[in-house]
Amino acid sequence: MPTFTTKDKTELYYKDWGSGQPVVFSHGWPLSSDAWEDQMFFLTSHGYRCIAHDRRGHGRSSQTWGGNDIETYADDLAELVEHLDIKDAVHVGHSTGGGEVARYIGKYGSARVAKAVFISAIPPVMVKSDKNPGGLPIEVFDGLRKGVLTDRNQFWMDLSLPFYGYNRPGAKVSEGVRQSFWLQGTMCGMPGSYFCIKAFSETDLTEDLKKIDVPVLFLHGDDDQIVPYKDASVLAVKLVKNGTLKIYPGAPHGMPTTLKDQVNADLLAFIGSESRVPVAH
Repeated sequence: MPTFTTKDKTELYYKDWGSGQPVVFSHGWPLSSDAWEDQMFFLTSHGYRCIAHDRRGHGRSSQTWGGNDIETYADDLAELVEHLDIKDAVHVGHSTGGGEVARYIGKYGSARVAKAVFISAIPPVMVKSDKNPGGLPIEVFDGLRKGVLTDRNQFWMDLSLPFYGYNRPGAKVSEGVRQSFWLQGTMCGMPGSYFCIKAFSETDLTEDLKKIDVPVLFLHGDDDQIVPYKDASVLAVKLVKNGTLKIYPGAPHGMPTTLKDQVNADLLAFIGSESRVPVAH
């Protein structure tokens, strides 16, 4: 398996497909790079080089006790980019991966970055506070932590329902997708499963977003039950210098899977455009 070792001796697994302008994918919690294969196969078939890694604690990468935080995730991404000498890249982040991408660009700049895409992403910050009155109460994330500690295997199966909108009336449920979510979740070690919840819920990425100076596309479903769009992408797009927001009516958090054809088309249009895509209302 293709892996590289970070400065703190963490082994990270990655996929590197095709050739052309690089598109680098950062996955959500508790998943792995496997969650991106629909997008990677599509874009590689259209002449792009697609790279995705398993975040530390997730998938086939080292299950570290330490470093399960956005800062270290961004550092790992930076090391991957340097290891593969990736330039002129489009970075795509889903959910927690969006926080990873925001912190990476905010901390390391855009010298190697051409554009960025945030899908169902966590920025600016998820947890409710005086500064973020529209956020989710801390009790929501305490419930996630309890689920991880109580019965992690059942928790992943249960979480797959709202993740993909399969708990909605009339939803076409794929048991295969649910099983894939469960499998990826079980490959995420307990430290990654537990500590990442604090990382994606409490990390304030406001200042990182303000530093992003490349074109940015935000894609979000208005029926996202995991990261509510009004306190995420609707706010985040106002903080970047050159941002576009497209809302998918009725779409769930896991829309790169459930609406892969639409997501793929929007990615291809944005990546291939010379300037920002039209604002969708």
